[in-house]
Amino acid sequence: ISTNPSSLKWPIAIEYGWEPSPVENETRYSAGYWPQSVVVGDFNNDTRLDIVVANYRSNDVSILLGNGNGSFENETRYSAGSGPQSVVVGDFNNDTRLDIVVANAVSNDVSILLGNGNGSFENETRYSAGSYPQSVVVGDFNNDTRLDIVVANEGSNDVSVLLGNGNGSFENQTRYSAGSSPQCVVVGDFNNDTRLDIVVVNSGSKDVSVLLGNGNGSFENQTRYSAGSDPQSVVVGDFNNDTRLDIVVANYVSNDVSVLLGYGNGSFENQTKYSVGFWPQSVVVGDFNNDTRLDIVVANKDSKYVSVLLGYGNGSFENQTRYSVGTSPRSVVVGDFNNDTRLDIVVANYYSNDVSVLLQYNRGAIAYKMAYASGGGSSLQCVVIGYLNNDTNLDIVLANYGTNNIGVLFGYGNGSFENQMMLSTGSNSDPISIAVGDFNGDRVVDIALAVNDIKRVDMMLGNGNGKFEIQTSYEIDFDSSPLDMASGDFNNDKRLEIVIANGGSNHVDIFVAYNHRSFENETWYSAGSSPQSVVVGDFNNDTRLDIVVANYDSNDVSVLLGNGNGSFENQTRYSVGTSPRSVFVGDFNNDTRLDIVVANGFNNDVSVLLGNGNGSFENQRRYSAGYWPQSVVVGDFNNDARLDIVVANEGSKDVSVLLGNGNGSFENQTRYSVGSSPRSVVVVDFNNDTRLDIVVANYVSSDVSVLLGYGNGSFENQTRYSAGSWPQSVVVGDFNNDTRLDIVVANEGSNDVSVLLGYDNIVFVKQMILITGNDSRPQSLVISDFNNDGLMDIGLVNSHAHNIGIFLGYGDISFANQVTYSTGLYSSPCSMAVGDFNNDTRVDIVFASCDADSV
Repeated sequence: ISTNPSSLKWPIAIEYGWEPSPVENETRYSAGYWPQSVVVGDFNNDTRLDIVVANYRSNDVSILLGNGNGSFENETRYSAGSGPQSVVVGDFNNDTRLDIVVANAVSNDVSILLGNGNGSFENETRYSAGSYPQSVVVGDFNNDTRLDIVVANEGSNDVSVLLGNGNGSFENQTRYSAGSSPQCVVVGDFNNDTRLDIVVVNSGSKDVSVLLGNGNGSFENQTRYSAGSDPQSVVVGDFNNDTRLDIVVANYVSNDVSVLLGYGNGSFENQTKYSVGFWPQSVVVGDFNNDTRLDIVVANKDSKYVSVLLGYGNGSFENQTRYSVGTSPRSVVVGDFNNDTRLDIVVANYYSNDVSVLLQYNRGAIAYKMAYASGGGSSLQCVVIGYLNNDTNLDIVLANYGTNNIGVLFGYGNGSFENQMMLSTGSNSDPISIAVGDFNGDRVVDIALAVNDIKRVDMMLGNGNGKFEIQTSYEIDFDSSPLDMASGDFNNDKRLEIVIANGGSNHVDIFVAYNHRSFENETWYSAGSSPQSVVVGDFNNDTRLDIVVANYDSNDVSVLLGNGNGSFENQTRYSVGTSPRSVFVGDFNNDTRLDIVVANGFNNDVSVLLGNGNGSFENQRRYSAGYWPQSVVVGDFNNDARLDIVVANEGSKDVSVLLGNGNGSFENQTRYSVGSSPRSVVVVDFNNDTRLDIVVANYVSSDVSVLLGYGNGSFENQTRYSAGSWPQSVVVGDFNNDTRLDIVVANEGSNDVSVLLGYDNIVFVKQMILITGNDSRPQSLVISDFNNDGLMDIGLVNSHAHNIGIFLGYGDISFANQVTYSTGLYSSPCSMAVGDFNNDTRVDIVFASCDADSV
C-alpha cells in the first residue's frame, strides 16, 4: 500500500498480481501522516483481518477494516500520544475484543485504546514509559492470564515492563537495563521453562539483549549477543525445526540480517548473516511457500522494496527475492488478507505515507494488483471475455478505438491478467466492434472486426500456433458506419457468420464464411431509422434464429425472420414508444412463444409485444418505468416461474422492477435507487442463493450498483463499486475460476475496462483497470465460441471505427493478426448479439448500425 506525501489525504495503495515482478498501478487507501508501524487483527469480530497503522506525524492511529478479500475500508483515525512509533494489539480487559497499545516516542509514554468489538475504539489512556520509546509488545509475564506490556526505550537504554490488571488498566512501569539505543523488543520462551523472556535489539551497541523471565513479572539481567551494524528490528521463530526458538535481526547499516540459532537453554549461537536490501528497517517471519519451514521478510527503508528469504528448515536461508513497495518502507507484518490460506504481507511506507499490501499467489510468489495500459488516448469502445487459449482461465479482449488496435489480456485464473497484447487494425480504422469464433471451420479461433472509419470488415484467421494472418477485408459500399456486431451460424453450414448493424444506412449486413478461409460479402438488411439495440430469438418456432432491432428515430422495432441458411426475410415493423433504446426477449405469458420488451427513452415506459408464435406480434402494451429508460432485461425475481422486467432509468437514477403475472401483463413498477445515469443492466445470481440479483453500470457517477435479490421480487439497497469514467456496458463472468461471479465494465470516458472480482461476502473489488486505447469508446460486447474449438472467443463493436473486429485465439495465449470487416462509413455500430442463424452449429453475429439504419 502506498501514499502520496504531496496530497492532502495520505492514500494507501493495494497491489495485486501473479508472481514476482515490479508493482504496477495501485488501489489506494488513506492513512495518517508518516505512518511508522502497522499490525493486523480482527477488530470487528467478522473473521476478517483488519489493519492498524501508527502515524508518527499526525499523532494518531488509522484503523482500516478488511473486507476479507484483500481490500479494506477507508480509514478511521483515533488520537494517540505524541510521535507514535510502534503499535501492537491484544485483549487487555478480557472481553474477547482486541485492544490497541501504542508506543509514543516524543511524549515518552504508551497509549491504550480499548476496542468495542465493532471496529471502533475508546479514547486513549496513557501510561508513562522510558525515554523515547521505540517498540512495544505484549505477553503474560507473571502467568496471571492477563496481558502485560514491555517497551524498548531508545533514550534511556532500557525496557519498561507494565503489568496488566486484566480490566484494561496497567501498573506503573518497572525498568530493566538493555544495550545502547534499544530499537525493538520481542518476547518468547528461550529456555523452555514456560516463562516468557525478552529479547531487545540495540542499535548503538550492535547487539541483542536477552532477559530471561522469572514468571512473576520480573526479569534476570541481560545477556548480550553480537549482531550486525546498527540493528533495528528483531523477531523470533524456530528456523531449524528443533523446537527451540531462534532469533533474526535486521541490521540497518550493514544491509543484512543476522540469524542466531537458539540452544533451548536461553543462550544462542553466534550470528549467521544474509544480505538484503539497503537499510533494512523491519523483519518478520512466516511460511510463504507452504513448505512448513519458516521464511523471512524484511522491509528495506532505502530500497523501496521488501526482501523475502525462503528457509531451508535447517536454520539456513535462500538468497533474497525482492518485491517493490512504497517509499521508505519502515515496518512489515504478515497475515492472510484474502482467505486463501496463504500468508500476505503489509508494509508501512514512511515517506510515501501509505501501506503496501502484497497478496501471495503461490509457492512464495507475492501477488500484486495490476493495471494494464495500452497507451494514451486509446478510447476503449467495447470489451468482451472468453477462454481464448484453452487454459480454462477467462481472458479479455478490448477494442481500442483511438489507437486503432485490439487489446488482448490473457488471464492467469487468479484474477490477474498479462499485459495487453495489441493487434493493429490499421491506420485511422477506429475499431468499434469485434466478434470471435471459427469462421472457416478449421476448429481454430478466428477474429472478425468492424472498422468504422474506413468502412471495412476484416477477418483474422487463426493458424493454431498462437498467430493470426490477415485473410481478407470486405469494403462496404454504403455511406454508413457499423455500430454493433454479433455472430452466429445463420445457414446451418457449421460456420459462423457475422451480422452488422449500420446506424446510418437503415439496414443490417450479414457476412457468411466460405471455403474455410474467408467470408462472403456481407448481406444488408434494412431496419428502421437509427437502430440502437439488437437481440436474437426464434420468434416463429421453426428452430431458426430471427432478429429483432430497436429503432430509435422511427419509434419501432424491426423483426427479421431467419430462413435457416444465413439469410433473412425483409423486416416487419411494429410500433413501440418514442425513442426506443433497448430491446430484450422472453416468454412473458408462458405460451412457449417469445415476446418482446422495449425500453422507450422519451416516453418513460416499456412496450411489451406478445408473440403469436408465427413470427408476428400483437400490438404493444405500455407500462410506466422511470425517467429516460436506457436498458431492459428480464428474469424471474420472485421465483414464481413467471418472467419479470428490470429497466435502468438514466434520468431518475434508478431501476424499475415490474413483476410479471404470467399472462403477459405486469404489475406496477417498484423503483430502486442506483448511481447517476444508469446505462446498462444485467441480472445474475451473485451469491448462489438461487435468487437473481441486479448489477447496473452508472454512466455519470462512474460506478456500478449491485442490488441483491430477496427472492420475493424485492431487492436490498444498492452497494456501489467504483469503475472507470462513463461506464457504458457491463457483463459478468468468473474470471479467476473461484466459482464466484465477477463484473467487467466498459468505460467510455476513460477508455478502459474495470474488472471487479467477486468474493464470498458479495464484495466486489476493483481489481484492475484495463486501458484500451485513445478514443476507442467501448459500447457493446459479446463472448462466444466462434470456431467450435471449445475456447471462448471475443466479438466487439467499435462505434467510432465503424467496423467489426474478430480475433481468433490459438489456446496458448496468442492470437493471429486481425482480419477486419468494414461496416460502412458513419454506420456507428452500437449493439451486438450472437446466435446460430443457419443451423450449422456455428455462432453467427448480428449488430445494429445506428447511423446506417440497418443490421
